[in-house]
Amino acid sequence: MKILVVDDSKAMRMIVRRTLRQAGFDQHDVEEAENGAQALDIIRKAPPSVVLSDWNMPEMSGIQLLQAVREEGHKVKLGFVTSETADEMRSLAAEHGAAFMITKPFTEDTFRHVLEPILG
Repeated sequence: MKILVVDDSKAMRMIVRRTLRQAGFDQHDVEEAENGAQALDIIRKAPPSVVLSDWNMPEMSGIQLLQAVREEGHKVKLGFVTSETADEMRSLAAEHGAAFMITKPFTEDTFRHVLEPILG
């Protein structure tokens, strides 16, 4: 299975990758994108099993990515790894079909709990 990590911060992408390994998901292929536009191109070409996206990014935000993915009919499970905690953002994410919302700072246990039902 393929996991796509989307974040404009290279350091955060590395942290997410490390946490995925620590949580036991190291058998999955992990690909990275620097923003939503880049992620959308990847999803169009070869949809991953799950997308872990930041919310705030240049060019195309995480919520814009989610909206575009759903408008184009992609069924990929997309969720957020973000520092955003406002109820209205959580509601917006759920309204557009987000699979989950992981709040920073996170732990390997959080990843395991949220992603195990999705990735098995």
